[in-house]
Amino acid sequence: MTRTALVTGGSRGIGAAISKALKAEGYDVAATYAGNDEAAASFTEETGIKTYKWDVANYDSSKEGIAQVEGDLGPIDVVVANAGITRDAPFHKMTPEQWQQVIDTNLTGVFNTVHPIWPGMRERKFGRVIVISSLNGQKGQFAQTNYAATKAGDIGIVRSLAQEGARAGITANAICPGYVATEMVKAIPEKVRDAIVSQIPVGRLGEPEEIARCVTFLASDDAGFINGSTISANGAQFFG
Repeated sequence: MTRTALVTGGSRGIGAAISKALKAEGYDVAATYAGNDEAAASFTEETGIKTYKWDVANYDSSKEGIAQVEGDLGPIDVVVANAGITRDAPFHKMTPEQWQQVIDTNLTGVFNTVHPIWPGMRERKFGRVIVISSLNGQKGQFAQTNYAATKAGDIGIVRSLAQEGARAGITANAICPGYVATEMVKAIPEKVRDAIVSQIPVGRLGEPEEIARCVTFLASDDAGFINGSTISANGAQFFG
């Protein structure tokens, strides 16, 4: 029986690579997006992966969107909470709005995505919850107090869900990418990008497909004993 996977923020960047990789592994994949209709339409045309538009920061929208996905494709067996935003500023200049926007999307958005799917996973005695955290959630980062807080919180979510879901055949794990060659990173001025790469022992940025391969493994039956773990995919850019 074909399993169904949901990838939030799944039509661009790392999320797009994850969606494509899961499809290549035989999953029925649904990818969500927040606002770029043109990019989503292009992604669907290119890949055949259906896209759904909703704001993960809104619980009701998430619940309704998930119900639509399950109506179209069947019960969701694998959920990849990848959607995230940045609103960077040094802490003394960070506004309450910048703080709250990132909390709502990157942290509460994980709750809003997983919570409506969780009862079905428990009932069917199988599930894979994979949250895309970040290197900066492990080590912190200048001007990213809001982002780092959410990504550290995401690790706490999966560790707790792992304990709650283990006896129901559900695993919950986090992946912490380092700096990856997405459009956003490639748009950084070359001097800044070179400075970032100089801090990565392997001497290069990661590729979105490398993160996607971590996801496909964690989603597989072979990963059933890996639960509550954090996979660091960062080119040996260690911390702490």
